Amino acid sequence: MSTGAIVGIIIAVIIVAAVVVLGPVLLRQMRMRRQFGPEYDRLAKELGSRKAAAELTARQHRVDALGIHPLSAEQQARYDGEWTTVQKQFVDAPAAAVSAADTLIWDVMRDRGYPADNKDSSMEALSVYHARPLDGYRQAQDIRTESASTEELRTTMIRYRTLFQDLVGVPASQGALQRSAAATAQPATQTDGHTRKISIVPPKTADTSR
Repeated sequence: MSTGAIVGIIIAVIIVAAVVVLGPVLLRQMRMRRQFGPEYDRLAKELGSRKAAAELTARQHRVDALGIHPLSAEQQARYDGEWTTVQKQFVDAPAAAVSAADTLIWDVMRDRGYPADNKDSSMEALSVYHARPLDGYRQAQDIRTESASTEELRTTMIRYRTLFQDLVGVPASQGALQRSAAATAQPATQTDGHTRKISIVPPKTADTSR
């Protein structure tokens, strides 16, 4: 056997060994990136890929035990309507609208069963099934609304909307249809037993029934 053939065999063996050893690792990284997106990259940079994968797997088990559930169609329609109200107020009171939008997100989380009274636990829970919009939300949280420019507040509002829609589970294009259906199904004065108020601007223009 020639020297070239021997070298070729050795190279082939090395490649096969590398695939056997690294294949499962690469597959795990691909799976983690597909599910957790930026959250996996953030933890991998902080802890290393193996510890990041272990942490996210344990996090998923903790979240699955919380009993998080989707909103009902009536809740989806109601929240979509409230978001529309908040968004309309952005023109006149952008900082207040951003603050109200953030409050609305946490109201949705609470209704879905997230541990909304503990921000760290909630962020962990969101990272399991809402990792990509959560990344934008985290960036938006770094903005100081009282001193931010209108453009910064607009960007923040867009990031909040992305997470809000992901949590509510209804695209904005469907919201109007669901609100119409909800209004047809029951008198407008009826609610699901909760009275809600969104404080954005003075009461004469900011109140919305929940």
